[in-house]
Amino acid sequence: MNAVGNSRHWVFDMDGTLTEPVHDFALIRRELGVPAEADILEHLAALPAQVAAQRHAWLMEHEHALALAATPAPGAVALIRALHADGCRLGILTRNARELAQVTLAAIGLGECFATEEIVGRWEVEPKPSPAGLQFFVERWQVAPEAMRMVGDHYYDLATAKAAGVPGILINVPDDPWPGMAQWQLRDCAQLLQQWQAAALG
Repeated sequence: MNAVGNSRHWVFDMDGTLTEPVHDFALIRRELGVPAEADILEHLAALPAQVAAQRHAWLMEHEHALALAATPAPGAVALIRALHADGCRLGILTRNARELAQVTLAAIGLGECFATEEIVGRWEVEPKPSPAGLQFFVERWQVAPEAMRMVGDHYYDLATAKAAGVPGILINVPDDPWPGMAQWQLRDCAQLLQQWQAAALG
């Protein structure tokens, strides 16, 4: 296995990875009538079309307010700007909507670092933990899965990476709640930048 920073192709989760986590999923489930153990997007997808549309509209409005107030996670801005300046390919794979991801990225000062078509949200592909999003980037960038990196803070990010054959990097999570799922675990984006810079120098 190559060093963690030894890649030119990076896909990032957004909420909780590049931003400070702000989603109150218990509140969202209560407002949308989603059982505590159910996946929110899967639950909404199973509803009658009109009901699903109404609940998605509430979710979009709620998440838009969160996006406008987004703050960067430790080291995120420096990491993304360094990768971008060096010509690395950068993608976002989020269970949020693409347009809200764009609002979030603008709010944290990274809007210019990601091309619109390389921000993949819940309407572009089957949402994480499906490997479809990473498979999109493999095809788009014409790169081997093992040469990419998927960076996230959640089990879904790691499960997506594992299913797609892409090395997964877990950040912003104390300890390791999902043993064996991540190839690497780092403290935050600042430590990942250090690892990437060390690999570049080496």
